[in-house]
Amino acid sequence: MGPHGNESSVTYFILIGLPGLEEAQYWLAFPLCSLYLIAVLGNLTIIYVVRTEHSLHEPMYVFLCMLSGIDILISTSSMPKMMAIFWFNSTTIQFDACLLQMFAIHFFSVMESTVLLAMAFDRYVAICHPLRHATVLTLPRVAKIGMATVVRGAAFMAPLPIFIKRLPFCHSNILSHSYCLHQDVMKLACADISVNIIYGLIVIISVIGLDSLLISCSYLFILKTVLGLTREAQTKAFGTCISHVCAVFIFFVPLIGLSLVHRFSKQRDSLLPVIMANIYLLVPPVLNPIVYAVKTKEIRQRILHLFHVTTHTSNS
Repeated sequence: MGPHGNESSVTYFILIGLPGLEEAQYWLAFPLCSLYLIAVLGNLTIIYVVRTEHSLHEPMYVFLCMLSGIDILISTSSMPKMMAIFWFNSTTIQFDACLLQMFAIHFFSVMESTVLLAMAFDRYVAICHPLRHATVLTLPRVAKIGMATVVRGAAFMAPLPIFIKRLPFCHSNILSHSYCLHQDVMKLACADISVNIIYGLIVIISVIGLDSLLISCSYLFILKTVLGLTREAQTKAFGTCISHVCAVFIFFVPLIGLSLVHRFSKQRDSLLPVIMANIYLLVPPVLNPIVYAVKTKEIRQRILHLFHVTTHTSNS
C-alpha cells in the first residue's frame, strides 16, 4: 500500500439498503418511488406556475423556483440509485461515481440552505422595510443571489472529493447508507482523517450554523416589527412567512439530526442513521411544494385554475 490515496485498492463501494429489513426492501421501494415522483411533479408544478403567471414574478416566488429546482436535483442525485438497490440489489457504486454523488448531495444541500437564507432576507425587507423592498430586491439582484448560491455551494464542497481521493482505503468498502455521504465514506479510510473532520466542522459551522443563525435573527426582527402592527396586518404578515418557516424546519431539522447521529452514533449497523438520511433527502422535496401550495394563496389559486383548465379540456 503506497502513501497516496489514489493507490487505494478500493475501486468501488457497496451501498446498503435498510439493515434488518432486506426482505421488505422490494416492497418499500414502491412507496419510495411514489414519493420521488410526487416530489418531482410537485416541484415542476411550482416552477411552471411561477414561470407562467406574471403576477408571481416577484423575488419571493423566484427564490421558490430556485428551491424547487434544487429539491428536484437533490432527490434525483440519490433516489434512482436507492430504488435500484431496493429493486435489483444493485449495491455497488464505482469510486469516482461515489465521489460525484457525494459532491452533488452536499453541493445541493448548501445551495438549499443559501436559498432559504435569501428567502428569509426577502421576508425581512418586505415586512421591516416595505418601501425599500422593490429597490433592494430587484430581479437582476435576485439573479446575482442565485449565481452566488451556486458559487458558494461549489466553493465549499469542491474540496470534499479531493480530501477523500487522497485517503487510502484498505479495509472495508461497505457504506452504511443507500448513497454516498462525506462523513460516511471518510470513516472507511485506513489513515488519519483529521483534515476531513475539521473541514466538515468548518462547513457545518460556516453554512448550517451561520445560515440558521441569520434566519433566526431575521425572524426576530420580523417578529419585533409585526408586533407593532394592527391585528389584520399581523395576520397578513405572518401569512406570508408561514410557508418559509415550514420549509426552514423541514430542511434544517433532519439535516442537523443526521449530523448529530453521524457524530455520536457508535453502531455502524444501526437503522437510525439510514432512516434519518433517507428523510433528509426525500422529505423536503416532497413537502415543500405541498406546503407552498396549501399556504400561499396565489400559488394555490393558480394550481387550482391549472387543474380546472386541464380537466375542462380533457372533458371537452
